[in-house]
Amino acid sequence: MKSSFFRFLLIGILLVGGFTGCGETDSSPQQARQQAPGTPAYGDIIVEGSIGDASNLIPLLSSDSTSHEIAGLVYNGLVKYDKNLKITGDLAESWGISPDGLIITFHLRHNVRWHDGHPFTAEDVLFTYQLTIDPKTPTAYAGDFLKVKKAEVLDAHTFRVTYDKPFAPALMSWGSAIMPKHLLAGQDITRTPLARKPVGTGPYKFKEWVAGQKIVLVSNPDYYEGRPYIDGYILRIIPDMATMFLELRAGGIDRMGLTPLQYTRQTENPLFRKNYNKFRYLSFAYTFVGYNLGNPLFADRRVRQALAYAIDKEEIIQGVLLGLGKPATGPFKPGTWAYNPNVPTFPHDPGKARALLAEAGWLDRNGDGILDRNGQPFAFELLVNQGNEVRAKCAEIIQRRLAEIGISVKIRVVEWAAFVNDFINKRRFDATILGWTIPLDPDLYDVWHSSKTGPQELNFTSFKNEEVDRLLEKGRGTFDLNERKRCYDRIQEILAEEQPYTFLYVPDALPIVQARFRGIELAPLGIGHNFIKWYVPAPEQRFIMTR
Repeated sequence: MKSSFFRFLLIGILLVGGFTGCGETDSSPQQARQQAPGTPAYGDIIVEGSIGDASNLIPLLSSDSTSHEIAGLVYNGLVKYDKNLKITGDLAESWGISPDGLIITFHLRHNVRWHDGHPFTAEDVLFTYQLTIDPKTPTAYAGDFLKVKKAEVLDAHTFRVTYDKPFAPALMSWGSAIMPKHLLAGQDITRTPLARKPVGTGPYKFKEWVAGQKIVLVSNPDYYEGRPYIDGYILRIIPDMATMFLELRAGGIDRMGLTPLQYTRQTENPLFRKNYNKFRYLSFAYTFVGYNLGNPLFADRRVRQALAYAIDKEEIIQGVLLGLGKPATGPFKPGTWAYNPNVPTFPHDPGKARALLAEAGWLDRNGDGILDRNGQPFAFELLVNQGNEVRAKCAEIIQRRLAEIGISVKIRVVEWAAFVNDFINKRRFDATILGWTIPLDPDLYDVWHSSKTGPQELNFTSFKNEEVDRLLEKGRGTFDLNERKRCYDRIQEILAEEQPYTFLYVPDALPIVQARFRGIELAPLGIGHNFIKWYVPAPEQRFIMTR
């Protein structure tokens, strides 16, 4: 899969698809066997498993990773990250930046066409910008483009943007998917057929979407980087990880993200060693318990800190992840430049948890084992998405640990699309276990700024902190790396103190791929950076893609 703009995306599984997960250069792929490379050939189909269906194939309107997984194959941005995490051209073959950093002039590729044959021009870029900032567009991603003072088409293949003040993520913000003006102009973006039948410029064209079952793409023979070797891509929706693994074993899918148990034990046998290649690397993602701060139960910081002390992260990492992950202390990946290793931590300490809860007025006054205050028992519902057995096990451990300090937790499991659309987006939850991808630029504005708490916005816990707001604005408003580092270090300290999330862990990505697929290269960006170069030698091809 081509690597485009990494947004904050809600993750339904460890890494849905895993193509957009990022690795570390010191993590070596663990391959089932070393097969001869064979001769690259066009043909065959790759079938990937996903526990969750897409919600909307217009990237502006979706925040879940499955939707963006598909969109990443259908659309392009002006820029993207290369395999070594450096910004490179996509639809823009080059660009120039003024000395003060306020003007970017993009020089677009010639002879790029939309999947329907219509020419791609700078008018499409201007239209995408205008569509994104339109108040009638219900998107969580307008913030970056709202920083633009002026956007203009200089000619069919030259596009210029001007900012009135420095904006650090400016260049990479143009990695957003560019939309087709000729198909969307004058339409209601919330009702367009393109939400289910997208038309892009990317390496794969949309063919079919059977809701709850599969999404089918076919290779684009006119793609500007060259026709992808693999003719077809099918995303099969299989809501249960155990069932998905059985499909993998039986050959019904070629690609999935393994659970720790599947990685360490269930694939360590001759069948998998012969027929599959496994990879392991620390992902650019983290898993957390998020609290609805509009619920009075979680309004007091002492309560949230108590919950952090009550939850044993190491127990989860060792018992559920089988050691395949690292503790999370905030919203950044350990080892990256923006990560602050010196924030307050909350090691497992039930005594401190009980003391903080008592300070906040929560005591077991009637002797029933459940804390209460003003006649209200401390009881809440923990929302988990269906099919993610790792999170289900985490929920059970958390439920048990909180019961030990007098808090009653009921676990509720919901199908992924309903989980996102009906509960998270509508703020109909008490607490939830979820994951975010971590963008390569450390700008946290969309998830943590107080202006992002509205419907469909990404600050779904409704966290509001004036100092964090100021630091977020300052961090994205300077090109000085040291100044940005100071801003994000302090933000991490505040988030650790406030605990709007209990940050649980950064998981290892554990993708497995059928061994007939060659050309896979592990890089800092993960294994999907060169997906259009993956291939199956002609003698090993299994399927024919009908167009």
